[in-house]
Amino acid sequence: MASAIITDAGQLTANLKSVRENPLKFLGAVGATVAAAIVGVLVLDLPVGLVIMATVIFGAWRLFDRTRFVLPIFLLVLLIVAPFIIGDQYWLRVIILIGIYVMLSLGLNVIVGFSGVLDLGFIAFYGIGAYAAALLMVNFGWSFWAVLPVAIAAGATAGVLRGLPTLRLSGDYLAIVTLGFGEIVRMTFANWVSLTNGPMGIRGLDAPSIFGFSFGFDIARGGWSGLYFLMLAMVVVTVLVCHRVRRSRVGRALLAIRENETAAACMGVHLSHYKTVAYAIGGGVGGAAGALFAGFNLFVSPNSFLFFESAIVLCMVVVGGMGSIAGAIVGAVILGAFPELLRLVADFRYLIFGALMVAVAIFRPHGLVREK
Repeated sequence: MASAIITDAGQLTANLKSVRENPLKFLGAVGATVAAAIVGVLVLDLPVGLVIMATVIFGAWRLFDRTRFVLPIFLLVLLIVAPFIIGDQYWLRVIILIGIYVMLSLGLNVIVGFSGVLDLGFIAFYGIGAYAAALLMVNFGWSFWAVLPVAIAAGATAGVLRGLPTLRLSGDYLAIVTLGFGEIVRMTFANWVSLTNGPMGIRGLDAPSIFGFSFGFDIARGGWSGLYFLMLAMVVVTVLVCHRVRRSRVGRALLAIRENETAAACMGVHLSHYKTVAYAIGGGVGGAAGALFAGFNLFVSPNSFLFFESAIVLCMVVVGGMGSIAGAIVGAVILGAFPELLRLVADFRYLIFGALMVAVAIFRPHGLVREK
């Protein structure tokens, strides 16, 4: 770690020296940044806080693009101060939803990106976590912190139970089974009226709280700021978990399976075991995201877990870059914010969305952030 920090410090010094030696290039980057900010304010009519964030992130990326630690730390600090920059509570709520999508994208990336297993029903784990949290909160009065590990365990268990019968499937057959699983779970939520209240959903949930402090919406305490920081903490933990998995023996085995199952098996990799582990990890992350959604929305219903949601999360992983943790985050942020940023052209936003997907498939077939 120390040697890596020293190396990055040397690289940062080299970057600053490059700025002094190439002032025109630096001024060009600054000019492009300012131009992007002006376009955002005048043309797209975006909130000034979001434009400032995007401007600073772009400028930092141009300056520190080869330094591993500086930019992530800078972005984390920027995210911490974001609620104080963004005054519009609507946009803060949108960012919380994007954070939930980031968790879902990271969870699906473990299954699809790391192990190469197609999953069209990942949203089922999200729904299982949300309903497990909602039922325990409403029927037994459990707190968010008590239901969170239960939701994670429920999602992981569902991942194992779904994964075991599908270990020998691939291609179209696997896609149909995962799609069917997602629809079966959603239809169960919609038709088991005595337990889930059917299409009417479950309402009356309590917002997360600790030592008497509620993370729910409170205009006197900064609106959505409390839940924003809870979301940010859970996203950071999810990123760290996925990073550790990626660099562990399990992660290396999953990558070997993704590249060539036959070769991996010949090298002694137990395919069934490691695929099941991938399902469990991905399902657990999906369950945690579901519990956060229940504590944020204070209402769950089957309409929140449609196949369209699974397709969107899969698109986030593919657009961002399969197997890349940073790519999963970038894909979730872009596709999560895209519909809101295009509300000015509401009649055409999904047409533009589709054109973006086609453009990425043509010009960046490995995703916006290619796996290293």
